[in-house]
Amino acid sequence: MWDKPGLLAGVDEAGRGPLAGPVVAAAVILDDQNPIKGLADSKVLSPRRRAQLYEEIRARALCCSVAEASVEEIDSLNILQATLLAMRRAVQGLRLKPTLVLVDGNRLPVLDIRAQAIVKGDSKVAAIAAASILAKVHRDRWCLELDTAFPQYGFASHKGYGTAEHLQALQEHGACPQHRKSFAPVARVLA
Repeated sequence: MWDKPGLLAGVDEAGRGPLAGPVVAAAVILDDQNPIKGLADSKVLSPRRRAQLYEEIRARALCCSVAEASVEEIDSLNILQATLLAMRRAVQGLRLKPTLVLVDGNRLPVLDIRAQAIVKGDSKVAAIAAASILAKVHRDRWCLELDTAFPQYGFASHKGYGTAEHLQALQEHGACPQHRKSFAPVARVLA
């Protein structure tokens, strides 16, 4: 497959901290000829604005890819290695091969492409901001589905993070199959 010189992919993840669910990574190659206004770190955008940008990114980016590492992979590898695995899968899922991959944070997944880690990249690089939005919206939607299956935990509101509400539900109901058994609050309930 031919490769346009200088295709740049931005990569970011969502869901490293929560006690349940997969860690999600996204890779995005934006179209310089078709810029998207308002891209920013997903954490500073309202859920409604993120959802709008999610649709716009999917429609207007040259290509994008969203990938996960499962709860089982998180528990067997550890959260950092699982995050890097999800990032690698996201980059490998791109239709076009970038010449440079910029990753949010300070660690790089193993790639066969030139890559650079950028601390706070989601606020500095448009393609990383776009990736942060795709990963966050994908994971939040996953949490809404999980909430339907396990309403007693409140996943729709806390998105799997260790809030007081979530910790209380863990105490009352034990862990569900999507809880990360290697995370201390879940491990304590299972002990």
